[in-house]
Order: sequence, then structure tokens, then C-alpha cells
Amino acid sequence: MKDLKFLKNIPEILKIAAINLVLLLVFIELGSLGWYYVKHKQFFYTRQKPQDNSALGINLEGVRLNQSIVERFHPYFGFIQKPSSDFRPGFKVNNYGFISPHDYPFKKTKPNQFIIGVFGGSVASGYAIFEVQNQVLAKYLKQLPGLQDKEFVILSFATGGYKQPQQLLILNYFLALGQELDMVVNIDGFNEVALANLNNQNKIDIAMPSVQHILPLTNLANNSLSLQAMKTTIAIQENKAKINRGLENLQNCKLAACDALTSVYLQNLVNNYRKDVIWFEKERGKTTEADGGSAVFINTKNAVLKDDVAFDRMAWNWAKSSIFMNKVLSASNVPYFHVLQPNQYHQTKRVFSEAEKQIAFNQETPYAKSVELGYPALFEKLPNLAKNKVNVLNAVNIFDKTKEIVYVDSCCHYNEAGEVIFSDYIGRSILEKLRKESPKRKK
Repeated sequence: MKDLKFLKNIPEILKIAAINLVLLLVFIELGSLGWYYVKHKQFFYTRQKPQDNSALGINLEGVRLNQSIVERFHPYFGFIQKPSSDFRPGFKVNNYGFISPHDYPFKKTKPNQFIIGVFGGSVASGYAIFEVQNQVLAKYLKQLPGLQDKEFVILSFATGGYKQPQQLLILNYFLALGQELDMVVNIDGFNEVALANLNNQNKIDIAMPSVQHILPLTNLANNSLSLQAMKTTIAIQENKAKINRGLENLQNCKLAACDALTSVYLQNLVNNYRKDVIWFEKERGKTTEADGGSAVFINTKNAVLKDDVAFDRMAWNWAKSSIFMNKVLSASNVPYFHVLQPNQYHQTKRVFSEAEKQIAFNQETPYAKSVELGYPALFEKLPNLAKNKVNVLNAVNIFDKTKEIVYVDSCCHYNEAGEVIFSDYIGRSILEKLRKESPKRKK
């Protein structure tokens, strides 16, 4: 009898379950609508259809959707990125491997154009992209007499992994090609100690290009990738295919809940991709065996230099390269500004939130020790830069007063909030220095 009563109640139970399921789906959709509005500042159902992946709200910075290894040997620069498209609207990896709207050398098309060259590594590249998009420096420079009506053109000569003397070499190369420059901003410091120290640990001359980039390319050229690196390459390719499919699905979502769930799924894929890439970078930099027959020659050392000797040499290399950049540009009366970039591993008065600590610090990174020992060595050379009339903007403390999260990874890169503070500091500082120098130039 009890079974019969239960059977009679099944339709009612199914009805209640269906109603609860519908209510659950409605609440999920409503919550997703709110989440979408907060994230994109527009209503999901009346949203503008994204024209490209950058408008989907997924952080694709550093994700190579079309290829895994984009670096290529360059006979003068050491390495460049392979010329290709870029996920940011209006940008490309140009004919010399720099992320820019323009190919190089860039020729002025209007008499009022004012060209600003940006040199350095990935932080400098990010700054140049942010400047093209937001024109922060231009807003400051327009306050100076004679620059109010200028059209400011930002040209990036920066690439991830570059360190001195690469900036010096690249500057002279493009000047030899006839590239006009009205101002130069060089942003560096981190790579000059963090990557140079990796060179030293691998018995590679510290002035040579980054061992993280050159040695992997050499191993590829010599067909000497480790087995683990090959396995990681396969995992990256598989994950990348899932990301591409996920991005396509995200563009076609009809419900806000679909957008929210797919976005979370995609961001998790992207995070796994980045972890695999970091692992791959470690593995592909390992030599499987000594190969004296390599077609690529790299200056090596017989032994690892002691820290005090190594970091002093790194600092002198950094300072002298900047001094020569300034001398070359001063001969043509081109203002040169050298920015020492902030980094989380150089301790200042900044108080990091627990959330930012999870993002910005990695106990296993080799960069922490390099910055802790290297930045003080750079500071010791600041008087020498000043003696040689180099305009140095020491930006290491610029994040001290902000409570916002400014770092986007455990290396050295900034999120949008960090870029705003960084760009504002550079623009304001350059304006102040040019105003002080203006009376001297008139005399």
C-alpha cells in the first residue's frame, strides 16, 4: 500500500522538482546578468557583439593562440617575436617583431607628429601599448609650450626578455636606418638583474641576451629539446585548442549563465596554459648534452661569478648602456628618460593585501633573490648616471600608497590599475624635468 501511495505521489514530486529546477535556473540567470553588468558595464541581452577576443573579458595576455613558440633568432637583436597578428585591436607584431600599430622605420606623415620611442623589456612593451591606447604622456606633454598641437606617436622598441645592451644596440640600429625620434623613454632594471643572473648561473656571459630565450632557440635549432619539454608542448597545444573552442562558444552564448560559466571555464584553461608555459620555459632551457657543433655561438664562462662580482658587473652594464644611449640621443638634442621600474621583490614600504600576495609572489621563483641583491647594486650606479646627465626616473616606490592590486603575475607585470599609476608617474615626472630644463635651454 505504501508503494502505491508513493507511486501516486510521483507526479507531484516531479512537478515540485521541475519548479525548483526552473527557479534555480532563473536565479542563476539573474545572478549571471548582474555579474555580466558589473564586469562589462552593459546589459547582456542588449550588449554590443564583441568584434574580437579582447572584448570577451578573458585575460589573454601572453596566450599564443596560433603558435606556441613565437621567438625567432635575429642577427642583431638576439631574438624577436615572429611578425604576426595581435589580439589587441589596432596592434600587430610588426616587421621587426615589436607590438605596434606601425611597421618600422616609421616615417612622419604629418609635420606636427612627435615620435616617442619606448625601449626595454615586457614592462616597457606593456607601457607602450597602454600609452597608445590612453595617451597619458601626451596629455602631460601638451602642457608644454610648442607641444600643444602635436600629434604624439608612440613607437615600441621593447620586447619581453630584452635587457641591456639590447636597448642600446636596437637604438643605434634604427637610428642608422633613419628612424626619427623626438623623445626616448627607456624602462628597465628588472631584466638587467633577474635575467642576467640566470645567465650567470648557467655560465653564460651576463651581457649576452637572456638565456631563457636564446638557449631554448639554440636547443630547437640543434634538435635537442628534452623529453619533458616535448610532453609539455603537447599539453600546451591541447589546452590551446580548448581555449580556441571556448572563445568561439563564448561569442555565441545566448544566455548570461552560459557566458558566466564559459568565462570561468575559459579563465581556468588560460591559467593552466600559463602554468604549462612556465614549466615549458624551465624545461626547454635545459641542455640534454654538451654540443660543441652547435650552429649558434654564445659567449660562455668557465665558472659562475660570485654574487657581489656578478651584480656589480650587471649594474655597470646597465648604467653604461644607458649613458651611451643618452650620449647618442643628446648629439641630436633628443630628450632621453631612463625609468627604473618597480618590482614586488624589491622591498619598499608597500603593504600587500593577502589577495595580492597570492598573485604577486612565488617562493620558487629565481627572480626574488636577483632583485633583492640586484636593485641595491643598481642604486649604487645612480650617482654615475646623474654625473653623466642622464634623466633617471626612479619608480620603485610608486605603488607604496595604493591599496589596490597592481601586479598581474609573480614576475614583474602590472594590471590596468598598475599601468595607470605607472604611466601617470612617468608623464608627470617627464613634464617636471622638461619644465626645469626649459629655462636652461633658452639661455
